[in-house]
Amino acid sequence: MRVLMIDDHALFRFGLQELLERRGIEVIAVGDASAGLQRVAETAPDVVLLDMRMPQLSGLELLRQLRAAHQRMPIAMLTTSAEERDVIDSLQSGAQGYLLKDMEPDALIAALGEIVRGRTVVAPELAIVLARAVQSEARVAQTDSGIADLTPREQEILCHLAEGQSNKSIARRLGISDGTVKLHVKAILRKLDVHSRVEAAVIAVERGLCERVPGREG
Repeated sequence: MRVLMIDDHALFRFGLQELLERRGIEVIAVGDASAGLQRVAETAPDVVLLDMRMPQLSGLELLRQLRAAHQRMPIAMLTTSAEERDVIDSLQSGAQGYLLKDMEPDALIAALGEIVRGRTVVAPELAIVLARAVQSEARVAQTDSGIADLTPREQEILCHLAEGQSNKSIARRLGISDGTVKLHVKAILRKLDVHSRVEAAVIAVERGLCERVPGREG
């Protein structure tokens, strides 16, 4: 296995290089992104290890540049960051792995082997972070679907909810019965998968829905 490691921390870089080479793994180690870009083209590594935080060009930016240049070899982030946004951004930008620098050596080597074989590997400690992010994205998708299912009348009533109006006030303004408004509100809450008028109103404001409702002023 040939590994290209791009990390600006010299002590860590030299230490990991020695550790991997003792296990029979060929390592090319460089300390900055520009050198890394050059070495990718020259060495055809089996896997690239990127530090997330580097001066001038971050690991995430370098990852995106490599993918934009149609470099298809496996790339894994090797970092101290356990931030949810870093994990998601890396995977969405084309990383096949997100590994932490405090991993046990055997676990790191096993993860590299899995990544080279085409699997996506995330450090076990980050499983809950990844699960939370996936749930959040699923929630957004569900909300988007619910918004698309709203009828024009339901969208109109939702915007009145966002203005803080009561059912009776909405009924008077629209010339319909209080009971009809209640039915529409129930349908809105069900479609948006929320439990209160306030939650529905927040979605309307955050998504700018009322700006798009035909026939509404201001």
